[in-house]
Amino acid sequence: MSRQSRTRPAGSGRSLHQAYDTALLDLDGVVYAGGQAIAHAVPALGTARADGMRLAYVTNNALRTPGAVAEHLTELGIPTAADDVITSAQAVARLIADQVPAGARVLVIGGEGLRVALRERGLVPVESADDDPAAVVQGYGGPDLPWGRFAEASYAVARGVPWFASNTDLTIPGARGIAPGNGAAVQVVRIATGAEPQVAGKPLPPMHRETILRTGAERPLVVGDRLDTDIEGAFNGDVDSLLVLTGVTDAALLLTAEPPHRPTYVDSDLRGMLTGQPEVTAAGAGFRCGDWTAQARDGVLELAGPSGDGGDGGDAMDGLRALCAAAWTYAGEGSCTLDAGKALARLGL
Repeated sequence: MSRQSRTRPAGSGRSLHQAYDTALLDLDGVVYAGGQAIAHAVPALGTARADGMRLAYVTNNALRTPGAVAEHLTELGIPTAADDVITSAQAVARLIADQVPAGARVLVIGGEGLRVALRERGLVPVESADDDPAAVVQGYGGPDLPWGRFAEASYAVARGVPWFASNTDLTIPGARGIAPGNGAAVQVVRIATGAEPQVAGKPLPPMHRETILRTGAERPLVVGDRLDTDIEGAFNGDVDSLLVLTGVTDAALLLTAEPPHRPTYVDSDLRGMLTGQPEVTAAGAGFRCGDWTAQARDGVLELAGPSGDGGDGGDAMDGLRALCAAAWTYAGEGSCTLDAGKALARLGL
């Protein structure tokens, strides 16, 4: 089944950490939230690594350096080297270096991660639009980034200086909830200038290229929590993906996914890397996974449980996989608009 026509989650007779050589893991909402490890993440990753899977951490967050991210992961109990971390700052720095002279000045609107990545490419970070920059780069700078930084970017961009963005994620998950991401900050400069930046981060090709160049992965599995970055990035890179429900995407949003946002596999958390994935099969007018059967009928998604009457036994993820098949098949190349509220409530999702 091609990714372009995916109408149901795939099955795997082998555990995912054995079927793929490298996990390309998102961080926020997958490994940690608000700096604290997500439940089950540390032991799951430890088992995958011990069994020979390479773990690479791929983040659109350009604030911290790879070394700082690696140190944080190691403190959480996930031994990590700086070379195991790939950031959108690195991807955008390579994109800029391909277009400006060696040693060029770049106006930085963001954190230390951007500055380190630019220096790695032989570029010189500067702080003012009056420093004659050859480019402007914008990345997530944390909640305390001064408002005046957006003005500096706007002055330079309005003069025609090429503008780059590490990513355009509108939101970022944290311990207290969902906060504005770099995409919200990019929108400020877009409003002020009417310009459009070149974007490097997920789901676009520069980030996938950076990841493959740095990891050398041959059979990668993208693991993420966002449909519009992680899963679409895997789709664009023509690689398989695992969506975990520990971050931005919930079950209701997953059911509405259009083809580029439909993951290969779905699981509740990173323990899904350590198991096979059950097959979703056609069953009459609907689809079966495990003890659950789902179908689209009369404007709603219906779910029948192990007893055939919608009982509450069985694995909730199997029920969700069956619902995905019913929703995605109904929607075809579009987005499912059927009511799934009762079905998801039965699963506790």
